[in-house]
Amino acid sequence: MIDTKTELTTKTSDAPIGIFDSGVGGLSVFRHLQQLMPNERYVYYADTQNIPYGSKSGDEILFLTLQAVDWLCQQGCKLIVIACNSASAHALTAVRSHCSVPIVGLVPAVKPACQISQNKQIAVLATQATLQGRLLAQVIDEVATPNAIIVHKHFEPMLVPWVELGMPIDHQVADLLIEQMQVWHSQGVDVVVLGCTHYPFFRQFLQEWIDSHAVNMTLLDSGAAIAERVKSLLDFFGIKSSHHQPADVVLTFYASSMAGDVANTAQRLAGVPMLFVDSEFSPLYP
Repeated sequence: MIDTKTELTTKTSDAPIGIFDSGVGGLSVFRHLQQLMPNERYVYYADTQNIPYGSKSGDEILFLTLQAVDWLCQQGCKLIVIACNSASAHALTAVRSHCSVPIVGLVPAVKPACQISQNKQIAVLATQATLQGRLLAQVIDEVATPNAIIVHKHFEPMLVPWVELGMPIDHQVADLLIEQMQVWHSQGVDVVVLGCTHYPFFRQFLQEWIDSHAVNMTLLDSGAAIAERVKSLLDFFGIKSSHHQPADVVLTFYASSMAGDVANTAQRLAGVPMLFVDSEFSPLYP
């Protein structure tokens, strides 16, 4: 059995934090991390060649996630955030048993949603893989069901590609989102959980609709809670960076494919100076 705490005490506090997602959506989590821990360095890997994960099988997601996390470990990361709800749903347990550094995964914010819902009606907007995953089912069984809270699930396959495209407001996906919000409102839903790391990027779009229609509905995502969890783990293992990071080395971005507009989209969503490595990511396995 690996003694994680003993092994981590020998790892330099200046080592980077690794972040993995199927695309650029995990940058929503990065923004929370960087805001809370500005002295840390970050290495981001986007598996853009295989996006989206939400429609893949559990075994395929597991394989791709293990491959990505192995690569981040090889970069010397002291902690890794699986900033992808689909990957967390199908690979988190296996990855944790496979790695000797702390692994932080995501689960949709159902618990806080249940705590604040007045109507006992919440909705989870997520990928198919997340909605069918064990982690979500477990939290619903433990938190929602005992409190007689109804959980409405919805999957829209075009949401992730829409975010990757830059969220053009005249796109049909924008209309579909508003239609779904209207359906939930008519059902009495008062909390909507954004259960994919891509989704917080259109949070403002939804909030503007909520405000303009005076709708009693709250939007939640897991980004802030994940950042707090990472910070507590860095403190626990004694590997928090104490050095101020120059503005031009905050985030190093890798991707399995830089085709299309990946770099420009990532730069716009990250909101900080980024280093894009010229060579594309090379898979560990053939």
